[in-house]
Amino acid sequence: MNLNKLSRLIVIVLSIISIVFLATIMAADAKDGGMIEPFIYVAYLTLLIAIVLVLFYTLKNLASKDLKKTLISVGAFLGVILIAFIFADGTPVPLKDGGEVSSFGSKMVSTGLNAFYMLALVALGLMFFSGYKRIKK
Repeated sequence: MNLNKLSRLIVIVLSIISIVFLATIMAADAKDGGMIEPFIYVAYLTLLIAIVLVLFYTLKNLASKDLKKTLISVGAFLGVILIAFIFADGTPVPLKDGGEVSSFGSKMVSTGLNAFYMLALVALGLMFFSGYKRIKK
């Protein structure tokens, strides 16, 4: 039995066990609501550990690779966000329920949309440019 079949078998067995445990927890929790809360905290802890590990290894790889190119890319992205923020409209928007979106909230939404449009145009331009270069050869 190779490693691929063994890992699939282990995944299937663990999935069945977890479904049984989930059904048991949900059946016991239907009355008093006391079993799910500790598992939520375990899920939060697991998520926190995963985020910390991802950030650690990302920063470790950034430090070991060419940091200059990464900082140029991040700076270009922040430049696009800054330009989008400058051209964003910040007028308050009335809502159907009688409320109102604040001018800052409206400006943030407009910034996101402007940044999306600019990045989409850059992506389309690069696709056309690479296609043109390919056809030209």
